[in-house]
Amino acid sequence: MGDGGRVRARLTELGLILHGPHPPHDPLDAVVVHEGVARTSGQLPRIAGELTCLGRLGDTVSVEEGRDAAAVCALNALAVLEVALGSLDRITRVLTLTGYVASTPDFHRQPDVVDGASRVLADVFGEAGRHTRSAIGVASLPRGGAVEVELVVAVD
Repeated sequence: MGDGGRVRARLTELGLILHGPHPPHDPLDAVVVHEGVARTSGQLPRIAGELTCLGRLGDTVSVEEGRDAAAVCALNALAVLEVALGSLDRITRVLTLTGYVASTPDFHRQPDVVDGASRVLADVFGEAGRHTRSAIGVASLPRGGAVEVELVVAVD
């Protein structure tokens, strides 16, 4: 996987690395492709299998750290999509990004955090990377991660 194509070339141009894929445990799938749409399972900020951002925004994690973690989540979503699709060039449009941010009750900057993921998609796919989005604050996330991202894309 990942031995060429226009999206891979763009990732290289931007200096971005796909650190995954990090598939979920059985019986879950990392990606489901159905009728021209591919949807990922939630992706945590993992590099080399290790979570890179633990904790909660408004407590132990800064907005900048959360934004960087969201970018890693988006790249991990692209990694599982590449495996499922055979090539990221099959993505014709990013449709929806859902970002979950582990945060304290008084933290209200979830959109600023999830911007890290949105920026990656816009930078990589250009106009086709524009998407709808929800940025949701939650009490906690799996394995103590600070951010989790799900992605829905249109494919050819």
